[in-house]
Amino acid sequence: MPGKLLVVLPAHNEAGRIGSVIREIRQALPSASVVVVNDASADDTGGEACRQGADVLPHAVNLGYGGSLETAYFFAMRGGYEVVVQMDGDGQHLAGEIPLLLEPLQAGTADIVIGSRYVEGGGTGGGITVPWIRKAGHWFFGALLFLLTRRRFSDPTSGFQALNRRALELLASGVFPCDYPDADVVLMAHLSGIRIREVPVRMVNRAGGVSMHSGWKPLYYGMKMLLSVFVVLLNTPRWHAWRRNHVH
Repeated sequence: MPGKLLVVLPAHNEAGRIGSVIREIRQALPSASVVVVNDASADDTGGEACRQGADVLPHAVNLGYGGSLETAYFFAMRGGYEVVVQMDGDGQHLAGEIPLLLEPLQAGTADIVIGSRYVEGGGTGGGITVPWIRKAGHWFFGALLFLLTRRRFSDPTSGFQALNRRALELLASGVFPCDYPDADVVLMAHLSGIRIREVPVRMVNRAGGVSMHSGWKPLYYGMKMLLSVFVVLLNTPRWHAWRRNHVH
């Protein structure tokens, strides 16, 4: 088990779910620290997390998923954490599978480990159904990443990830996208020399509430992600410079 491990839960209006997620993390990793980034929730998300013993970082205004992750990365850097695990606060990711993400970090074979439902051995459970428009997005951005990196990423939108200190230094350096950090971050990390692996995990239906990708939001997400990938490509010399200075 890593020496100093932080589990990060970005959360917006996850009361009724966030408490059980924290309890499951405590059962799986009793020595881990847990921080909930309460992204201006209108319900009791922050109070529920506090009652379960998690640290809570409140946002006065809604900064979105990317902004919540960046807050957590800054917190982890200042706290001297060696490994960060990020997972959703709605119960879709299973805390019992966190050790699967940590294994490549401990073995020194990866800097970022992505939990994929599409790698052999992974999948979905609990009657979960992925809308066709989201499946199409997963395939499209996976294909785009292959064209740009010549590497296959089966689940580039997965929010279930583990990072070591090297990856954390990149993501907390002020370059993190503030909207939807997915394929663009994978591309940025790859260009920066960060080693990325996928491992099979299972995902289940959220326990309630409303997904940030509900309705036609995936169309907006797709357009924003394409723009963000383009911006990453424009900054390619910057990532190569970071690679020379930080990755040995």
